[in-house]
Amino acid sequence: LHASTSTLDLLTPIRACRPPLHGPPLLFDMMMHFHRRLPSAIVLTVLVASIITTHVMSEGPSRYLTSRTKGSNSILLPKGALSEIRSVIESSSTAQSQQPSSILSSSSSSIISSSTPLRGGATQTSAPATSSSVPKPIRVAFQGEAGAYSEKSLRELLGPNVIAVPRPNFESCYRAVASKECDYALMPIENSLGGSIHENYDLMLRYDLTIVAEHDFRVRHCLLTKPGMDVTKIKYAISHSQALSQCDNYLRARGITPLATYDTAGSAKMISSALKGDAFGREMPEGCTPDNTAAIASDLAGLTFGLECKQEGIEDDDSNFTRFLLLGRKGVAQHLNKKTPCKTSLVFTLPNSAGALYKSLACFSLRDIDMSKIESRPMSAALLNYLRFKNAVTYSKQATSSQKYGKDLPRFRYLFYLDILSSELDEGVQNALHHLREQSDYCRVLGSYPAKSRLVGPVAEAVEALNVANAGKPSTGDLRLKKLPSDEDEARQLKIGLIGYGKFGNYLSQQLSQHSVRCIDTLDKSKEAEENNVEYYPNFDMTNFLQGLDVVIITVPMIELEETLESLPVDKLRNKLVVEVCPLNVYPKTVLTRMLPSEADILCTNPMFSPGMNVDGQSGKSLDGLPFVYEKVRIRDTSRADSFLSTFERARAQMVEMASEDHDAYVADAEFVTHLTGRLLDRNLLPVTPVSSREYAALCDLADLTGNDTFDLFYGMFKFNDRAKMLLDKMRDNLASVERKLAAKEAYLAASAEMKNSERQKLLAECKMLLREMARSSAPAPVTESKKDGEDKPSS
Repeated sequence: LHASTSTLDLLTPIRACRPPLHGPPLLFDMMMHFHRRLPSAIVLTVLVASIITTHVMSEGPSRYLTSRTKGSNSILLPKGALSEIRSVIESSSTAQSQQPSSILSSSSSSIISSSTPLRGGATQTSAPATSSSVPKPIRVAFQGEAGAYSEKSLRELLGPNVIAVPRPNFESCYRAVASKECDYALMPIENSLGGSIHENYDLMLRYDLTIVAEHDFRVRHCLLTKPGMDVTKIKYAISHSQALSQCDNYLRARGITPLATYDTAGSAKMISSALKGDAFGREMPEGCTPDNTAAIASDLAGLTFGLECKQEGIEDDDSNFTRFLLLGRKGVAQHLNKKTPCKTSLVFTLPNSAGALYKSLACFSLRDIDMSKIESRPMSAALLNYLRFKNAVTYSKQATSSQKYGKDLPRFRYLFYLDILSSELDEGVQNALHHLREQSDYCRVLGSYPAKSRLVGPVAEAVEALNVANAGKPSTGDLRLKKLPSDEDEARQLKIGLIGYGKFGNYLSQQLSQHSVRCIDTLDKSKEAEENNVEYYPNFDMTNFLQGLDVVIITVPMIELEETLESLPVDKLRNKLVVEVCPLNVYPKTVLTRMLPSEADILCTNPMFSPGMNVDGQSGKSLDGLPFVYEKVRIRDTSRADSFLSTFERARAQMVEMASEDHDAYVADAEFVTHLTGRLLDRNLLPVTPVSSREYAALCDLADLTGNDTFDLFYGMFKFNDRAKMLLDKMRDNLASVERKLAAKEAYLAASAEMKNSERQKLLAECKMLLREMARSSAPAPVTESKKDGEDKPSS
């Protein structure tokens, strides 16, 4: 069965063995009902997808394969699927014989009838002749300049036919793969001399990528100079500081002064640019010229920039290896077999209790699972906030306090990275992971992949296809892509206008400092704008203010939104991106879609951060881990919208795309109660003390954060939240309940004290009575006269 590329792309969920949401029968019935109104190719594609999904669910993913051979798109169907397709199509054609066209076109019928048997009982049609047999190119991102050690490692692992994409930093590599601009990224994770590269550990958690291969790269430093240069004339060596330290003995023995630069391959680029007279050559350190300076870099960098390698392997230690990980969007665990040596990398957290690490490692050692590495790293702010949220939810649902974690998570938590020498799909590993998850509140498998520079699965097939297609052709050695489409969006400087320049507008202009920002306000904000390098316009000059803007951000309080829009010349908002930053989104979304022209793009957002706010209450401009919720309500210029959003993404805000209705359902009540509580906490109630508890400090932070917002903002949360009055009543009831409990407790204690006092008086009276009785009983009895006389007389 053959189809066009666009039609075959509809089978993407089926390729991943994911059934349709409502199941194949419903999908099939819908297509049979509506097929008269849809193109035959689409109906046939969905029909095949439905049948394939049924077989995949019954026979398992291993029975379903896709391949692209000789430039055509083809599907290897499970056993029995083709006969079912043919029978359904024939019955459909018979039932619809009175219609001018059937569900299957004649060309498609001829393709199915000419199918030939394939392996496993499946069938495949004979591919029609195509004009091109070029396989799909593979783009692999790496950090550094062209010719860097990362690129050389990439060539060793994947061969010369993949397209290398140099990126300026590690995070841009992850972002390129996550945005599907690149297929893979090759990232260094540890060096035998320098240790782990901690930034990449943290980025693996931030981006949802999977490890698909590893490669141990032998680092061999080369001394690169301009062609024909005498080695004795070298006075300076420029390179990355780590490379210079690894060649320290070699440089000292020859009297060469090391000078650190930003990159190894970049140093070679500087010398090459200086020889050509380019501007980048002027970036060389002071005193360095191509006639007295050498670069320490890879031999690939020398070939790339036309430099001569004077000596190779000048490092002091020949055991210098760097371990690289190949990261992709889909894993390859299902392609590993028993004979393939493999690894599984995972990350988890543990409670702060005695023996926690020992118990977690026992999950693997008791099952004879070998471990090759373990390392701990401090937890990122975003993950720490997630664990705090999870911990709070757990304790809100469970009444007991005998949990594996205390109610308060410590300020510092640690992650453990572990490599085991087994596949994730092995039964023993599965049991060990289940056991580990019982002890940990966060456990994630980073990938199962072949060890020792092996390739399996789609990446191996794609590389092999490229090698076969380019067999016998001379290698250019220059398959690189210098720029990605997103680079233009990130480098694009937008003209942004802020309508309203209050506290939040001022704070927002600082976050948008890379763009050209102007503001307008009913009050004179020229001084504040000048401090932030923002161009100020008075309120009467609205027409000139809107002239030439790309983005218009409305930062007025929510209760003034409609009035502000009525005062604007809406015709001037055509072909502009209009952004609202209100704490609620449904009302602004309704107003903007109703009042703005259809040519205006609309972006509803809620930046859940404020002036002076940062992770853990620290002040600063970093947005690491703080949520930025948005909905693309009506976007025609996606490049402009993405460029605007990328500003906050690069600041490491947590970008959350969410419908306005869902946002308000989740956030409205929580935001209102938070601001209400903060406004109830007057500063007179929270005096400054030399010592304070964590709870008191949190109340002070809440009062400060909410106190920075205007009352109009708070009133908007009240007015446009249907549940606000109910929440106020609930707060009153809770306060009254607390007052009643306090009064009852006070009355109880007073009554108890009074009762104790009365009982004490009774007890004292009884004690006095008993003492009197004792005194009477112990007094001597009086003696009579007769008795005395008798006692005086002697006996006869």
